[in-house]
Formats: sequence, C-alpha cells, structure tokens
Amino acid sequence: MNTQLVIKYLLLILSFLSGCSAKPYLLDNSDKDFVSGQNQVYVVNHGWHTGFVVPAVDIQYLVPDLKKRFPHAKNIELGWGDKGFYQAKEITTDLALRAIFWPTESVIHAVGISGDVQRYFSNSDIEILCLNERDYSSLITFISNSFARNEMRDVLPDKKGIYGNSQFYTGVGDYYLMNTCNKWTAKGLRSAGFNISPVFKLTAGSIMNFLGSHGSVLTKSCQNLINL
Repeated sequence: MNTQLVIKYLLLILSFLSGCSAKPYLLDNSDKDFVSGQNQVYVVNHGWHTGFVVPAVDIQYLVPDLKKRFPHAKNIELGWGDKGFYQAKEITTDLALRAIFWPTESVIHAVGISGDVQRYFSNSDIEILCLNERDYSSLITFISNSFARNEMRDVLPDKKGIYGNSQFYTGVGDYYLMNTCNKWTAKGLRSAGFNISPVFKLTAGSIMNFLGSHGSVLTKSCQNLINL
C-alpha cells in the first residue's frame, strides 16, 4: 500500500471517529470575556491524564451518591477516560491501541480528598482556577452531566478506584482518538468560560500549556485574586 492510500485510509478512520458520539457535551460558555471569582478549582496533571478537583459539597449536591461514598471529603478529584485503559492493572500495547482507535466505554474516576489538595498531589503539576459563580456552576454541571445514570437518575458505581479513597462510575460517551480524557478536561474548561478549542487538546501537556499561557496562576487562595 503506497503512502497516499495510507493517508486516505487514516483520514477515513478519523472522519469515522469524529462522527462518533462526542458526549459528554460541553456547555458553551465562552461568548464573553473571562472574569475570575472566588470559587477555587484545581486542574491536576498526572502525566498522561488531567482532571478537576472541585469542592465536594457542590458536586455532591448534583450527584448525591458522591455524598454517600465520600461523606468526609472536602474536595473530590474527577476525571473521565477509557474504561479498559483506566481500570487496567497492566497497560499493554493492544489495550492502548484499542482505546485510541476504537470507540470504547468510558468511566468517571472520583477521589475523595479530606486534606490539602496541593499536598495530596505533591508529585503532580497543578493549576488553580478562580472562577466566578456563573462559570463555576457551568463547570460543576458539565462534570455532573458526565456521569451515566439509570432511570431513577442514580449514578452507576463500577470498580474501586486506582489510588486513595476512590471509586469508578460509568461515564457518558465513548472514548476514542478524538474524544480523550484531556479533551474532556478541555470541554470542562470551555464550559467554565475559557476560550479554549477542545478539538485538538488531546494531551495533558496541551491542557497545561493552555492554562500556563492564558493567565491561570498558582496561588494559595482565590480570596484576594480579582482577575486572572
């Protein structure tokens, strides 16, 4: 097979994948200039994967099962990703390729954090976002909408999580090449009012580079921060 045929074949695959479910859908909230606030949210970079850390009380209001599962948590980390890859005890090439090139089921990984977030993730890169009420509410709603639910609107617990006090839940949407865990984070940022295009934000580095170059700053608190 010559190079042109290979390229055409890959383009057909990408075209097919781009037409697959892009759930969970973002809440388009970027039609205005970003204005910071006092609601503190963390974006954590685990090297290949990013996620949000949000105050437990607010996400638990929209997802009551998280209150039952993490009754003493002050914050909860949440990330979305491929079910097989995320839960695997050993990552194989076959597993990685299947996750990337074929639509697969998704899960939400939730981690209850009772202490200081930056100390808990001392070995990870962290950005702190200071969000106003509208943008913060939009982000929390986007995360809540990422949980699959039954007819009673209850979320669906899966396996035990991979570190700390954690739990997997069935997610909304399929994971594939153009709908990755980091694109999920980008959609969350878009929902939170950031002028970010999620289309090609497929790596953890692309997320952190965006935040680093668009006014997000590391602070101890959002209380005295007026504008990012």
